[in-house]
Amino acid sequence: MVTLCLVDTEPKYTDEEWGLLVGLPQSVLIAASQAEADGSRRTREEWTAGMTTIADGRGSSSPLVAKVADEVVARQGDVTHGDEPPVIEFPDREAGLADVITRARSANELLAGKAAPADAEAYRFWLVTLADEVVGAARTGGVLGLGGDQVTPAERTFRDELATALEV
Repeated sequence: MVTLCLVDTEPKYTDEEWGLLVGLPQSVLIAASQAEADGSRRTREEWTAGMTTIADGRGSSSPLVAKVADEVVARQGDVTHGDEPPVIEFPDREAGLADVITRARSANELLAGKAAPADAEAYRFWLVTLADEVVGAARTGGVLGLGGDQVTPAERTFRDELATALEV
């Protein structure tokens, strides 16, 4: 089994564990964006807000969050510098949302067992902040930008389920 080490004083993660930690932020972005069906313009606004939040994680005081954010941005591009955000959708929205919550629980268990408490807390908080930014990025409903909901009940439900799974 191959292990990765962020720095000598940090815990070692297997490739599978590291893949979970690195893959989860983008999965949270997808799920938060998919929690409510939106038009393509709104979805792009949500993606831009989400990738900006992920990119901002590179400046975290948590070495874990900074390293994960750096890797996600390296894989996806930095939308804060004008790159067009990719829009990925779940083939089955309900199954996709449930899978993200399940993976969040797994990440929470992994962090509880291996990460420094401050890193675990920072990572969990970062993911919930990411969901908040995505679901609040664009109004849903309304006409010509007027009215509608900033955060719909479906979006709030996903965010709350994520926070519960991460014990935030």
